[in-house]
Amino acid sequence: MTDAKRPHVAREQWTVRFPPVVVADYSPHLERVVKIVGVSDDLEAVARCEKAMQDWGGTRISAERLQPYYLDVTHPSANKGCVVLTLSKLLDIPTEAIATIGDMPNDMLMFEKSGMSIAMGNASAEVRKAATYVTTSSEAEGFANAMERFVLRAPIFFLG
Repeated sequence: MTDAKRPHVAREQWTVRFPPVVVADYSPHLERVVKIVGVSDDLEAVARCEKAMQDWGGTRISAERLQPYYLDVTHPSANKGCVVLTLSKLLDIPTEAIATIGDMPNDMLMFEKSGMSIAMGNASAEVRKAATYVTTSSEAEGFANAMERFVLRAPIFFLG
């Protein structure tokens, strides 16, 4: 276990709905691990770790920062782009008829698979550039504005 008072622990535990487990060696866990999360306020170290994991894992893993302080390492198919493809098949909806909205680099995989992608105004320039449209920031009712301006005016489904 880890100290719940450490930065970001309480929020991340609330988000995923289970407590973190800190281990010194991943080897005994790799056959049954679903997700490895790295969290640090040293943002440059998190960025270096992301690159190192991507270089080491290649196509065997997905290593992406979901927040500047948060590195998520999962199976390569455990991403939002694969969710768009899966829901397209399950619901018999063409991916071109699916709209997605997001504000983080991990949303770009989802953007690539959907017919319409909308970046929140508070997203980085890289994320905004990857989207079909950009709405206002989350603080300025970006989701509602995107729905009114882009989604409700198009014959398309929405995933977010």
